[in-house]
Amino acid sequence: MTTSPETVLSPAGAAPRGARLALDAVALGRPGALVIDSVTLDIRPGEILTVVGPSGCGKSTLLRTLAGLLPPLGGDVTQDGRPVTGTSADRALVFQEDALLPWRSLRANVELPLAIRGLKRPERRERAGRWLERVGLCDRAAYLPHRVSGGQRQRVQLARALAGEPRAVLMDEPFGALDAQTRAGMQQLLVDVLGGTGATVVFVTHDVDEAVFLGDRIALLGAGRVLDVPAPRDRGAHDASATLALRRTVLDSLGT
Repeated sequence: MTTSPETVLSPAGAAPRGARLALDAVALGRPGALVIDSVTLDIRPGEILTVVGPSGCGKSTLLRTLAGLLPPLGGDVTQDGRPVTGTSADRALVFQEDALLPWRSLRANVELPLAIRGLKRPERRERAGRWLERVGLCDRAAYLPHRVSGGQRQRVQLARALAGEPRAVLMDEPFGALDAQTRAGMQQLLVDVLGGTGATVVFVTHDVDEAVFLGDRIALLGAGRVLDVPAPRDRGAHDASATLALRRTVLDSLGT
């Protein structure tokens, strides 16, 4: 399948430029447990690349490799042409489980990665408050996670990921546990809050409609193809002939 310098926090209000991520003949997995023998993928700065494939084909492993959590077994993984050798604040990872700390308020959860990076409290609070407002939760900033719904916790996780102004956001089925209505709302929220950030997004999903709606392109991990989406993030194009043809191609690649 054919698909940078690391940066610090940009000044307030400045949009970080999306990172270019690339894998060149990368073997994915762990020693003695190869998942994919060779992946070549070029992920363009600022695009949303959705990734689909059969269970066990290596989608989550791909994200962890891009994040620097899992070294490749072979080949090269780069960000803007420089080797990815570990984790970086440039690349935020968002999981299906919200992973919020239950004893910290929603605001404090959003502030946590900023505190780890040494931002002073007034700037942390201002930035966390701004992102909680963008995801519609500024009135619940003092709540503990158990007091809000699963969809609201995912909003907080999204705010936490974006508050640090990463250049790439790696999302591992973040809406998979949500009901259909909440999921659709989260998809639209993701589109809305990403606007103006310039961040590159790699979004793993099992949901074909989600992949077709969100992605600029779709990577079919098991089939070794990358497909352009004719009308990214346009729900009005759901029944257009080009969208239906793309959906059928994706389903065929999954053996559905």
